[in-house]
Order: sequence, then structure tokens, then C-alpha cells
Amino acid sequence: MRRRAADFRRPLRRRFPNALWWVLCGVAVLLFIFTLSRGNQMESRPVIPTRYRNDRLMEGLNITEEMLNPNSVSRQLNDQIALAKAFVVIAKESNNLQFAWELSAQIRSSQILLSNAATRRIPLTIRESETAIHDMALILYQAQQLHYDSATMIMRLKAKIQALEEQMSSVSEKSSKYGQIAAEEVPKSLYCLGIQLTGEWFRNSNLQRKTKDRKQIDMKLKDNNLYHFCVFSDNILATSVVVNSTSINSKSPDKIVFHLVTDEINYAAMKAWFSINSFRGVVVEVQKFADFTWLNASYVPVLKQLQDSETQSYYFSGNNDDGRTPIKFRNPKYLSMLNHLRFYIPEVFPALKKVVFLDDDVVVQKDVSDLFSIDLNGNVNGAVETCMETFHRYHKYLNYSHPLIRAHFDPDACGWAFGMNVFDLVQWRKRNVTGIYHYWQERNVDRTLWKLGTLPPGLLTFYGLTEPLDPSWHILGLGYTNVDPHLIEKGAVLHYNGNSKPWLKIGMEKYKPLWEKYVDYSHPLLQRCNFH
Repeated sequence: MRRRAADFRRPLRRRFPNALWWVLCGVAVLLFIFTLSRGNQMESRPVIPTRYRNDRLMEGLNITEEMLNPNSVSRQLNDQIALAKAFVVIAKESNNLQFAWELSAQIRSSQILLSNAATRRIPLTIRESETAIHDMALILYQAQQLHYDSATMIMRLKAKIQALEEQMSSVSEKSSKYGQIAAEEVPKSLYCLGIQLTGEWFRNSNLQRKTKDRKQIDMKLKDNNLYHFCVFSDNILATSVVVNSTSINSKSPDKIVFHLVTDEINYAAMKAWFSINSFRGVVVEVQKFADFTWLNASYVPVLKQLQDSETQSYYFSGNNDDGRTPIKFRNPKYLSMLNHLRFYIPEVFPALKKVVFLDDDVVVQKDVSDLFSIDLNGNVNGAVETCMETFHRYHKYLNYSHPLIRAHFDPDACGWAFGMNVFDLVQWRKRNVTGIYHYWQERNVDRTLWKLGTLPPGLLTFYGLTEPLDPSWHILGLGYTNVDPHLIEKGAVLHYNGNSKPWLKIGMEKYKPLWEKYVDYSHPLLQRCNFH
């Protein structure tokens, strides 16, 4: 019998275990890859902690379920606290401090409950808040029994508001009145200066003789090739500052002529001051309006109105108005001829063709000779417009409920300012501007067209006859408000319009140096009268 080879079936026995092993390895690798990919997917998703999800859930519950639910205990407590706080204020107003303290204590108790609920993030239950709600309801009911209900609150608040408004109105009226009195006062030093100068004028015959020797001066007073300025004032020091500042800043002071007009009382003092002092060759003429024979009641409506007893009572006693008109409109200075003389400039200076009118509360800080070469384009008045704001338009100065005003003037027409004006006297005479002024002044006897002052009649008189000037020629507001420093620096004429004049104690301190640098405080007369 043939013998088998020893290794004939061994390869067949090892083949099946090897295949199974490779299959199992492949499955393991696939499972590993699958597990790894699932892990990566889970890591890519944000993991939200359980506590954070609960917090968000509770926060959402507090906002939506509690505050929007009409049956919410927290909402009921909040409403009670809000009402109790209002009652605390009223209890204090009624001087019931004990009850106010009780209300505050109950408010704190309810607030502690709400705070604890918010800390543990669990809504309040009726059981734990029942006592607080009941106690708060009782004390709120007690507040209503003490007439702290809504209707009483409204009535008391209305009464309080009315009382405060009346108090504010009274304080405002007193402030306006005292401010006006302070603005109109003549400082002791200024009064002293007038007395000293008047005495000097009548004692010193050389001063009077000096003013009579004026042949050359008289020629300059009528020379239209020179620069003519006019000032109407009874304030010696203020007028001196106007003349001095103009002369110091002028390139040609020898070509400047100042025409000053004052009243009878200050005439001698004004003459003496401008005779004693020199201003770099500037010619200064002083007149008094009492010497103008044409200035009488038959020609001037203001003088005619002064003879009326009702007008005198309105301005000088103030008993027929029941306080309806502000005190500033009842100031007798508005009837002063020194104020209204600006409407008679051609009569005052019959030989002149062009003048620059200046108020006595201005400072000239640049050469202003170019004003005389400005073309007014056939107009009479050259002035800086002030309608950058709505309250400087015509409807703020005039009574547009009057048919005469409504028919002739545009309410949105631009206003302008007196204080630095260029007047073409040739055109003035040609257009009879003074006659226009008389027309409107006579129709305002009952003060129905405008209240008072010279600006409203000026707006009517020069309506359609005013040429706008560059704003830098005339900077306003230094006597009552804050002015942009850049405007002040560039301005040619600074105007202290308002109550806070620089020579008064109530003057605005930051603007006083601009005026005071043109006052020679070392002058013997000023030192004698305690100017400082």
C-alpha cells in the first residue's frame, strides 16, 4: 500500500482560520472608523450645560409667564410697590411722616420677596406671597381712606403746579424789575464826574474861550470829504469811550469828526470833558437838542404824545395797565428825545451827505473809514441784519393782528440793529424818511402797532430802504449773552446792547476789559470820583 505524503492536508486545515481572522480585523477597523467619525460630529456641536439650559428656561419663564400673565403673583406685587411709592411721596408732602415710614417698610418687605424669587429662579407662589400682598393691600386701602386716591393726587399736583407757576411769574417779574432799575441807575462815580465837569466849565473861562475860537473847526464840521460820526447821549464816560476807541483804531484820525448831541443837564459837563481832553486830532462838536427850534410838539409826534395825560400816566405812574405790560416797555427813556433824535439826523446836520450813527454803548476796535465808501445801492440805511434766528424777524417786533401792519409788512422780513448804521442823508431827504416815521408814530398813539422802543418804528420807517452790511461790522449781544470769541476778534464795532452795560456793576465781567482799556483811569477827575 502506497504511503501518503506527510503534509498533504495541512494547507487546507490552516486556510479557514486565517480568512476568519482577516474578516474580524476588517470589521474592527470599520467599527473604529465609524466610532471616530461619530465622536467628531458630537464635538462639532455646542455642548449646552444642563444648568445653563435650566437658567435660560427659568429666565424665559420669569419674563413671559410672570410679567405678561395677569394672574402672576410677581406682577401683582410689582403693581402694589409702584402705587405705594407714589403714596410715599404724597404722604411726605402732607407731612404724614409716620405713614410714609410704614409704606416704605412694606415696600421693602415686598421687594425682598421678589429678590429672593429672582435669586433662586423659581416663580413666587400664592402661598409664600399671600401675607405680603394682603398687608400691602391693607396699607394701600388705608392710604385711600386718607384721601391719597388718584383724583386727590391729580388735584394736589395741579394746585402745586399752579402755585409754582405763580411763584415763578412773581420772581421773574421782580427779577426783570430790579434788573431794569439796576440798568437805569447812574453810578455815583458817573454822577460825580458830571458835577465836577460842570463846575470846571463855569469856573474856567479859558475852556469857554477855547470853544469859541473855532473857525477852522467849523469848516470841518461841514466838509463832506471827512468821516462824520454822530452820537446822541447823556453819558459822558460812555461817549468818551466811543470817541477814544474810534480815534485810537483809525488810520486817519485827523479826518474824523464827531457830532455829539446831549441834553441840557449834561451839556456843560460834556463840553468841558471834550475841551479838556484831546483824541489824536479828532474834531468833536457838542450840541444840546434844546437849541433845535424845529424840535417842538407841533412837528414831533413823540413830544406831542408826552402832553397827553394818559401817556404820562402809562409811563410815569403805571397804574392803568394792571401789570399786563412788562416793565421794560414802560420805561420813560423810550420817550426821550435822545432816543428818537436818530429819526431827525438830516435836520440836525443839514450840511452833511453821509454819517455813521453810533450808540453810546459801543466800542470801535478797528478802522471803520471803509464804511463811508460802501455803496448802499440807493438805500437810506446800511445796517447789519439780525435774522439768523427766527425771533429777529418782523413778526417778533410788530403786532400782526393789526390790519395796518398785516397789509404793509412781510412778517418774515429780516430785522436789523440800531447801534452802528450808515445813513445816506441825500437819499433820506429825497425819500422823506422822517415823514414816513411821523406817519407810523402818529398811528401808534394807543400802542397797538408796537409796544415801545425805537427799533420797531425804525423797522417800519426803513422798510425796503435798508442795505445789509457784512456782519463783522457790528457784533451784538455783549450786554446780555455769550458771544463767540472769534466773532468778537473779527468785529469792527462791539455793541453792549442789553442791561449789562460795561460801566455798571451788573456788567458782564468777561467783556468789561474790551471797554475799560479805552478809559484812562489815571485821569485826575476820574480818580477824584473813584473810578476804578
